[in-house]
Amino acid sequence: MKKYILFLFALIIISCSKDDFSTQASLESKIVVEGWIEEGDFAEVLLSNSIPVTDVIDSTNVLNHVIRSAKITISDGVTSEVLRVKNDKNRVPPFVYFGSVVKGEAGKEYSLKIEYLNRVIEAVTTIPKSVELKSASYIKKNAVDTTGYVFVKFDDPINEKNYYQLATKIEGEEPIFVPAFYGNLDDKNFKESAVSVQINRGVLLFPKTKFTPYFADGDLIYVKLRTQNKDALDFWNSWQNEIVNSQNPIYPANTSLKSNIKGGIGIWAGYGQSTLIVKTPPKI
Repeated sequence: MKKYILFLFALIIISCSKDDFSTQASLESKIVVEGWIEEGDFAEVLLSNSIPVTDVIDSTNVLNHVIRSAKITISDGVTSEVLRVKNDKNRVPPFVYFGSVVKGEAGKEYSLKIEYLNRVIEAVTTIPKSVELKSASYIKKNAVDTTGYVFVKFDDPINEKNYYQLATKIEGEEPIFVPAFYGNLDDKNFKESAVSVQINRGVLLFPKTKFTPYFADGDLIYVKLRTQNKDALDFWNSWQNEIVNSQNPIYPANTSLKSNIKGGIGIWAGYGQSTLIVKTPPKI
């Protein structure tokens, strides 16, 4: 996902019940992967060790668990490349593995191989065909309000199975695209091909400002519609359930998080994408 990360679930704590704290803390930490490749863009991967449930979760401790010295190779079956690491100070944590050779194409399969110490982690994904956003609008309940929601419209292709994710990024406030709350969609729930959906802002790890589920006057909003595979849908739905259940996006309540990573936990996903910009009225 292009500059996506979201709340960097890569810092996810090893899930366990309170009764298992002492046992779980003694277990070997797991390697947590959040990787993506979008149509028309290069791969990005976030890598960390899972954080024990007994540890304090703050930006300093998060940084201590980031893995910066792994060898990460991606391949489309013909071309391979080893990802490099960059420091992006706008992100928490600030270290991102990135590609510059293998560019995402719809319909292609992409493999991921991570080599770190004595461990090998692997995963495979494909990029679904993109579905174009027709419109994205900022709408207020009352004209005098200074806040509102974004509504998007798109056409779900008939006779095709599609899974979607909506994400937003506010210019100057959020450095990455954040998945919308309840923004993971299965087209089996659509009553017709023409789809209209309200976007509720998602949760970002260590935000610069207090979280609100709506948008505000003065915001310049980037809205993205992603097509995704079933394993990505299942992961993000399970992640969202953890937020709802525990009210804390970096402390999963149980072990229900889905994963397509062999030898680790997390997600390696391919995405189709369509992006629009929404301008709101000036802030008074």
